[in-house]
Amino acid sequence: MRPRRRRTLVNGVHLAVETRGDGPPLVLLHGFTGSTATWAPIARALSTRFLTVAIDLLGHGRSDAPGDPERYGIARSAADLLAVLDRLELPQVSVLGYSMGGRLALFLASAAPERVRALIVESASPGIAGEADRQVREAQDAALAASIEREGVPAFVDRWEGHPLFATQCRLSRATRARLRAQRLVHTAHGLANSLRGMGQGAQPPLHDRLCAIRAPALVVVGELDAGYCAIGRELTRLIPGARFVVAAGAGHAVHLEQPETFRRIVSEFLTEVTASPPAR
Repeated sequence: MRPRRRRTLVNGVHLAVETRGDGPPLVLLHGFTGSTATWAPIARALSTRFLTVAIDLLGHGRSDAPGDPERYGIARSAADLLAVLDRLELPQVSVLGYSMGGRLALFLASAAPERVRALIVESASPGIAGEADRQVREAQDAALAASIEREGVPAFVDRWEGHPLFATQCRLSRATRARLRAQRLVHTAHGLANSLRGMGQGAQPPLHDRLCAIRAPALVVVGELDAGYCAIGRELTRLIPGARFVVAAGAGHAVHLEQPETFRRIVSEFLTEVTASPPAR
């Protein structure tokens, strides 16, 4: 099924939105350097039973890239998402977020629990709890943002692909790695830099104390080869009421990319189960 693409004006910015299929709505939120293209394979598979709504976050893909880093903040980004859902007349949705998109999904589900019917987070963090550690991360993100603007996107992508977090992706096929690189290269330097400054983990308020407000059935997915996020995923599972925890064998940080069939099965089975009953009022 071919996607339906639009750019929607909300709160003074344009966000690119890509929808497929029909049925219970599922919002898809990509990670840093991602876009709606991140979700194309899973959106095609799920659109036979769900309305998938993939969104380019600010500074990514075909969405706007404002000059003010504060405009990218997680609270304002969540408000933008709710405005998009209002435009689409979707009062309640399931949400799937990966990495940075997972942090946004956690914020949305805790800030507006009545709007989230089901929550799936993949390799996501609630933020950095300690203030000193957050300040260190904020300085690191600021330095990386400056280097992106100084050296350009291709040089940054070279550096980003060598990050230890993505070491397991060297096992992907050459064609898959080429598609992933092409997706990363479409972004602008100032968009990526300001996304880091405004929505990086150093800039984000920690969510640990807010996650008890989540009412939706929740699923936390991590890859077994990503030890750091396995530990974070266990912590999330303790903090979110009733959350389930799944470790995908043979996968690192990007389960959806490294073990796509396993990831689609996990997501499909969970959504089929939790959306079988009428939406909560």
